[in-house]
Amino acid sequence: MKIRSVNVRGLFNEHDYELNLNPDLTFIHSPNGMGKSALSRMVYTILRGDRTYLEDIPFTRLDIGFVDGSTLIVQKNNGKILVQMQKNELESVVSDEELENLSDIIYLPPERLLIRKKDGHVVNALESCAQELCDSIRYAKEHNKLQISETEHKEMSGSDLEFWCKDLKAKLDFIKDAGFEPEIPEGTRFPPSRYDIIEDKEKYEGIAYSISEYVERNYQFAESIIVYKDIVNNIYLNKSIDIDSGGKIHVTMNNGTSLPINKLSSGEVQILLIFYYILFHTNSGGVVILDEPEISLHVSWQQVLGDYFRDICRVRNIQIVVATHSPQVIHDKWDLAVELVQRNA
Repeated sequence: MKIRSVNVRGLFNEHDYELNLNPDLTFIHSPNGMGKSALSRMVYTILRGDRTYLEDIPFTRLDIGFVDGSTLIVQKNNGKILVQMQKNELESVVSDEELENLSDIIYLPPERLLIRKKDGHVVNALESCAQELCDSIRYAKEHNKLQISETEHKEMSGSDLEFWCKDLKAKLDFIKDAGFEPEIPEGTRFPPSRYDIIEDKEKYEGIAYSISEYVERNYQFAESIIVYKDIVNNIYLNKSIDIDSGGKIHVTMNNGTSLPINKLSSGEVQILLIFYYILFHTNSGGVVILDEPEISLHVSWQQVLGDYFRDICRVRNIQIVVATHSPQVIHDKWDLAVELVQRNA
């Protein structure tokens, strides 16, 4: 669920802030030391059901308002964290498990080159993401058999079925561009002709429903692969990436020279990581909190980030909240920017 507002009192025993967020893209800016990163982590950790970080941060109260009108109220009293949900003027205590289900949220911290796994091991983030992508593509390629549905479905006319199959074929072609496709039953033409449907309408209905389920499972993943490559290759100057049939990322210089992924510049790695997490780790209605995207990026790259963020928000129906020190990241989108200033200033 998307976030409508964030209000905090007594942050570091000094700051009171009120922030109203846009349903898609919001830039939060302020000088150093005003609490952008701390507040970002506070929102993320409490919505992951983790109160540990808040125990170490001086604050009095944190209110997170959601688009459905509800408000999560987090209060700190003598070091104890009390969490309640207010809806329709009624308040109820919220468990950690309930907190995790409130919002599909991810957080990209400034120190994103290394990540800590659940087992405590610290690994290289780029290598981890590249392997994760490889494994996901291999899984999609290996699980390509259609489960022909024998369940009774709403009957449709032959013309409706023909139109639906053509639409499904267009989506399958798009998925194929990402490197995988379903295994159509042998001897079956898809999309079927009008004659095929007349001859065996029930068979093609079953296949169409099965392909529809396949598309539902795989379309967003395929879209992420295609958009990911497009964004990265539009930003990179003298090289491009591609993903081979085995799911591995390859980097090629414009002069034809192959380059290991671990030899990319720090800025190029940042681009790979930022857009990987946004595209592959978020779902419709989800929230991304991105802290200091400007790290290691040239000014010209900083200036194009906002356009890509806004496009992804629109296509995916997600919310991105960017905490930044850089006016170049905000660039020409100051109407989407909120300054972290004292509420009573």
